[in-house]
Amino acid sequence: MGAGHDTVAAELVRRARERGDDALVVDVLALLPYGLGSALRHFYRGSVRHFPWAYAALYRLFLRPGAGRRPGGTPLARLAGGRLRELAESTGADVVVPVFHLGAQLTGHLRARGLLQVPSVVLVIDFAVHRQWLHPGNDHHLCLTEHAAREVRESIGTPAWTCGPVVAPEFFAEAPDAPDAPDAPDAPETVGWRGLFDRLGPGRPAVVLSAGAWGVGSHLDATVRLLTDHGFLPVVLCGDNERLRRELSGTPGVAALGWVTDMPGLLHAARALVDNAAGQTAVQALAAGLPVVGYRPIPGHGADGVRRMAALGVSEVAEDGAGLLGALRRLTAPGPARRERIAAGRALFTDDAVARAYALAEAERARR
Repeated sequence: MGAGHDTVAAELVRRARERGDDALVVDVLALLPYGLGSALRHFYRGSVRHFPWAYAALYRLFLRPGAGRRPGGTPLARLAGGRLRELAESTGADVVVPVFHLGAQLTGHLRARGLLQVPSVVLVIDFAVHRQWLHPGNDHHLCLTEHAAREVRESIGTPAWTCGPVVAPEFFAEAPDAPDAPDAPDAPETVGWRGLFDRLGPGRPAVVLSAGAWGVGSHLDATVRLLTDHGFLPVVLCGDNERLRRELSGTPGVAALGWVTDMPGLLHAARALVDNAAGQTAVQALAAGLPVVGYRPIPGHGADGVRRMAALGVSEVAEDGAGLLGALRRLTAPGPARRERIAAGRALFTDDAVARAYALAEAERARR
């Protein structure tokens, strides 16, 4: 639905080709007939942007973990079954790796019925595993954390492993304030971002506010004013929401950005990330050595993910404006609190998802 799934898929392709293999990205929504995928994407986007209460209700009904029988995504997903089977056969695929929960429902359905001949290894890219990621027909699950892998095993009984988040190598660099590290990475793109920040807010710590690819957030204008009033430079990632970018650009001392292609340089130049979804931007920040503070998360999977990250000790959650300011003052300043939070985030990156997916698929073929 959002760009995070695309970003993960693109990095898996890059790693596969680096190994001398190949990979094909398939949008499961594009495989659905009758324009259903496009309609579903527009409905979800509109709900999250304009009617978050509606998405929260749908999340409770379809996605939130819990006991009892509830509607699932399999009836919709299986409409794409024929086209996925054709692709797997025509490309000679060795493994199918869903990185979106509707894809996981599809591969689980096909594998359970013997209609997909190659193993499926689901890559769960959420910190909080909701029920649509789970289908017992899939062969294996790869998760961001051991806690998530344990949830999968206990929920559906299939093998689940930990690989950590999937992030491009450009995000990994010596974090500022790390032992023996310079004050900040000095790559040319980082210097460019820092120059921009110095012009907009001299001496103010740059704090990135992520609103996702669609520019979705709650009371972003109020958050921006709070930060500027207390000595920070808010750098707002508005994605493709041009209206949001124009509205925030009128606030003095704010950097309101549209679509950013140089995310590694931006994150290396900043001092913290204020996150509302626990998505790909959050794990990119962890890789870049940037402390993460969850604040005013979007409903549903965003709220669950933000709180799960904090429970794991890799981020913090601010319940109000005072909590946000306190966390940012502590985590943007050099010192043990910042170093410990950076180290906890970096510890998540434990394994290569592509190498693990290949190994699991090979073992599954041998077993069968």
